[in-house]
Order: sequence, then C-alpha cells, then structure tokens
Amino acid sequence: MAGGVIAAVAPGSLAARVDLRPGDVLLAVNGHPLHDVIDVRFYAAEERPAFQVQREGQALTVETERRYDEPLGLDFADLTFDGIRRCNNRCEFCFVDQMPTAAKQTPPASQSLDLRPSLYVKDDDYRLSFLTGSYVTLTNLTETDWARIEEQHLSPLYVSVHAIDLDLRRRVLRNPNAPDVMEQLRRLAGLDVEVHAQIVVTPGLNDGSHLDRSIGDLAELYPAVLSVSVVPVGLTMFHRGGCRVHTEAEMRLAFKQVAVWQARLRERLGVNFAYLSDEWYLRLGEPVPEAAAYDGLDLTENGVGLVRRFLEIGDWRLKQAISNLQSPILVTGALFAPVLCSVTEAKVIPITNHFFGQTVTVAGLLTGQDVVAQLQGRRRLGDVVVLPGAMFGGPEGQSLDGMWPQEIEEALGRRVEVIEE
Repeated sequence: MAGGVIAAVAPGSLAARVDLRPGDVLLAVNGHPLHDVIDVRFYAAEERPAFQVQREGQALTVETERRYDEPLGLDFADLTFDGIRRCNNRCEFCFVDQMPTAAKQTPPASQSLDLRPSLYVKDDDYRLSFLTGSYVTLTNLTETDWARIEEQHLSPLYVSVHAIDLDLRRRVLRNPNAPDVMEQLRRLAGLDVEVHAQIVVTPGLNDGSHLDRSIGDLAELYPAVLSVSVVPVGLTMFHRGGCRVHTEAEMRLAFKQVAVWQARLRERLGVNFAYLSDEWYLRLGEPVPEAAAYDGLDLTENGVGLVRRFLEIGDWRLKQAISNLQSPILVTGALFAPVLCSVTEAKVIPITNHFFGQTVTVAGLLTGQDVVAQLQGRRRLGDVVVLPGAMFGGPEGQSLDGMWPQEIEEALGRRVEVIEE
C-alpha cells in the first residue's frame, strides 16, 4: 500500500485540525486504499472520515467528523500515488517521441541535451485527464477503470480522437488494437460523463473528408461531447516519422473547412462546437474570434482561445506587472510576438527556436539556451528581461532544457522577471 506523500496542509482546514503533517504518507481513508488524489477527495467527502497515516515509520489512524463546508486542505507531492499510466500508442506526431536523444540525434554544438525529465514521460492516464485537462486516447482502459469512472463520476474527460474511422484511427495512433472511439464516447455519454475531444490534423492523413466525418460524427454526440478542438500538427527538428507540417494552402483549406462546420453547427446546436486553436489564426493572419465564439468554454490548455483571453484580461495584467519596471524587454515566441507588439509600447524580442527547430514558434516551447544565446551581448538590452511564464510551466518550474530563471538572469547579467502573458 503505497499511499500519497503529503506536501502541504492548509491552515484552518480539516487536515490541519486533525494534525496531519507534511511528510506524512496517507495510506487509506475509511479503509479504502488510495491510488491518487481523486480517491482522497472521493472517500474523504464522507461525514466521518478516518485517515490511516504512516508517520516516521509508525502507523496511526485519525478519526474525525467533517464540519459543514470544511475544506480538506491537503496537497500531495504527486497527483497519482501508484505511478502514471503510460501510453500504448506510437503516434508519429507525439511530442515525447520528438525529443532529442543522444543516441539518435545531436543538437547544435552550442546546445545541451539536459532536458526536463518530465518531457520523456509518455503518459496516457485518464486520471490526469480529469485532474488537469490533459488529453488521453482511452486506448488503455480496463473494465476496472470504467467502473471507477462511473462510481466517481470522473467528468469531464479530455479525449484525443484524431479520427473517427476505426482503421484510420489505428493508423494515426499506430496501434492495431485501439478500440472504436465512438463506442467509447457513447459509453461515456451513458455514464453522464462529458467529453472535450481533440483532433490533431496531419496533412494527407486525417484531413479533408476524414476531418469532415470526424467533426460531423462527434457533433452527433453533443452535448455529451461538448467540444472538439482542431489543432495543426506540430513537429520539432528531431521528428523521426513520415508526417509533415501543413503548407499555407493546406492550412487555409482546413481553416475554411472548420469555419463551414462552425456556421452549420451554430445554427443546429447553438454553439460552434468545433474550435480552431490559435495557431491557425496567427499563422494565416486571420483575426482571432471574439470571446463569445468560444461559447463559455475554457479550452486554453489546448491552445484554443489563449490570444483572446490575453486581449481581454492578460493585456491589462501584463501592463500592471511591468508598470513599475525600468526599461523592460519582453521576450516571447515568434508566433505571439505580433500580438504582444500590438498592445504594448515596451520593446518585444521574439526568440527563434533553434533548439527544436524554427517551425516551433510558441512561447511555451522556448528553451533557456535559446533565450540566453539570442540576448547575450545585445546592446540596449534594458534593465529587466521579462520572460513568459509558459517557458517554466512544467512541474519542476524550469525551462524545457532545465534552466531556472535565476540561471538565465546570471547568464544575461540582467534582472529577470517571469510574467504570465
């Protein structure tokens, strides 16, 4: 029985009242073994929870009565206590498989392969989908998993569909045993579990008529399937598969195709249902939709509506954050730089992604090495370098290549501030 290591206890919470402590290992609640944070929340919701704890090698049980609306107040070192469910697919566009490895690829001599360890974890865990909004394929579910989804009502889930046609989806996932995703989605609908779907569009594979079928069939399951995010395939320079990125003509064709679906589905369902990620608009020079076009959904973790959210909220927050900084220099990815330039008088420096390749243009995939190499020695660099928070979005709080903001600060000889865009 592994249990979860308590990382923090909130003051004034139930956990604080019964003297649970950081470093304790929570083994069970009311006799139920705990596999993850979901189990803790589910079983601790009972009126009289009993916590089985291991503290400094000693086992103890703490019983209490939960007060009305009293928060549990526990944070854990990990969201899952029994490891992470690994992916059994081999998609050619999988970001993990596009990481550099010393044995197969060598980056430019000026760059290091010391990447953040989490980048090499190929997870496909439905529990993380529920907890964090990460997209999963549902190809590794057991009947025990299905029973748990029903019992604990794990909704919503975020599902990478990519294609509805079974043979094509198996080709996209490179998994000959992948189950029929429409049957799985209907089963989730029967459990009253909502789904946000995703299609990564790869030219010559699941675009064209296949994209039409995927959007159309998923829309038939609305509102059990609440949305489908349409994302263009992204490839790093370390990509070893046979797929490729879109040409501009292919992007424009897919863009218009989804726009037709949006108009049709808004008339039929009252919502757009299919939502293009921001990259389509920015790369094609199209105006980003107004906030109402996203129908109240928050799909920003998938790159959908991030620019609009920035223009509505982030713009003001950024101006507030830099208002007291002397001569700030704003650093971002090449894709977002024009948007940032349009809302600020501060100097904006787009960083070219030499580490992963120039087709990678988003701020979240910038490395500290590229930032340092392109800013070091610049004249009129300014007093403060403002880096996007997305650069340090992993669990370790470091950039993708393992650099802390303080290391970048030391390398540049300039104060560094990290601010969310």
